[in-house]
Amino acid sequence: MKSTFVLAQLEAKPDPMDNIKKAEQAVKESMELYHPDFMIFPEVFMSHYPLGTDRKIILDSAQKLDGPFVKAMQDLSKANHLWMVFGMREATEDKDDERSYNTSIMLNDQGEIMGVYRKTHLYDAFGYKESMNIKPGDKLFDPIDTPFGKIGMFVCYEVRFPEVARDQTAKGADIIIMPTAWVKGDLKSLHFRTLITARAIENTVFLLACDQCGETYLGESVVVDPMGVPISCGNERECLIPVHIDTDRITEVRKKLPSFKDRRPSVYTLK
Repeated sequence: MKSTFVLAQLEAKPDPMDNIKKAEQAVKESMELYHPDFMIFPEVFMSHYPLGTDRKIILDSAQKLDGPFVKAMQDLSKANHLWMVFGMREATEDKDDERSYNTSIMLNDQGEIMGVYRKTHLYDAFGYKESMNIKPGDKLFDPIDTPFGKIGMFVCYEVRFPEVARDQTAKGADIIIMPTAWVKGDLKSLHFRTLITARAIENTVFLLACDQCGETYLGESVVVDPMGVPISCGNERECLIPVHIDTDRITEVRKKLPSFKDRRPSVYTLK
């Protein structure tokens, strides 16, 4: 099964409407140049605030799933007959918890919401504490059957937890999408590429990581095939990254590398 994906490596701005305009331009260029079936935007693409921004401004920016940002992305998806994944700050219903969810949404080519994932493993690392402003989700993503294969998803920091990618593969995912906002720092580029490659190899799946870029974030979005080969990637700047996915590659790789099938979960327990 063959399909074309485009990763939109962009730097999100504070105003969601500015990011809608960026998405519209990215889709326009992608449709003219690559004719994609599926486009991926980064983690929290709806709005990104510079370090030092007042916490209340960030918290007040959260929207609901039926809010204007999601609606605009749905309209864009439907108008271009394009599947999409994008990240947002989602308002919660819990009046006793002022935090929002770090949510990624999958749309089909009619702009319908096919899947919603609230990030479960929060980035409380390298001196940062995501859990101050973000409420964790309580379950992993349920992979979606699409015309391009079964697609799973996790977000950014969760690539550091092998169990998350394994869960997606065990549920039948052929392709795993990773929206991310990977912060720059010592050895972070090495970690980014190493972990993504490891998750692809150990699960013999395609892994598509779409990152933000700019002053805070790394860029370097990448697509890795089931043998760990990077088949498309970006640099540190805003760019569109096209990639052709052939899921027959998974069958080919698993014939010679049946590591997922050869697991023996009966002899180990994760606690």
